[in-house]
Amino acid sequence: QVQLVESGGGLVQPGGALRLSCATSGFTFTNYAMSWVRQAPGKGHEWVSGLTAGGVRTAYADSVKGRFTISRDNAKNTLYLQMNSLKSEDTAVYYCAAKVSGSWYFIPTTHEPQSYDYWGQGTQVTVSS
Repeated sequence: QVQLVESGGGLVQPGGALRLSCATSGFTFTNYAMSWVRQAPGKGHEWVSGLTAGGVRTAYADSVKGRFTISRDNAKNTLYLQMNSLKSEDTAVYYCAAKVSGSWYFIPTTHEPQSYDYWGQGTQVTVSS
């Protein structure tokens, strides 16, 4: 049974930080490139960040570049997102997503859930004073 379980969300003040985790099981984590995708209230999905199956290459949306850092621990089958200097516009449900990787340099950059092989249930991040 495939599972992607996000955690680490919560309420934080503007300028604060959070670290999201996505614990996975039921599939070969090292064969999958991973992404974080978010959905703000009343809006569509937005791709946030992604990295290769080996974790060597990363990519970020312009809206989070310089503030967020994506990483993975393949020994623990876990994906992370370190979020610093949070802004109110970062308020959203954050999902982790997995897409099978056919190459070492592949990073999924789509926001569409149907483009991924696996998708988590999401964790709420609220940035407010």
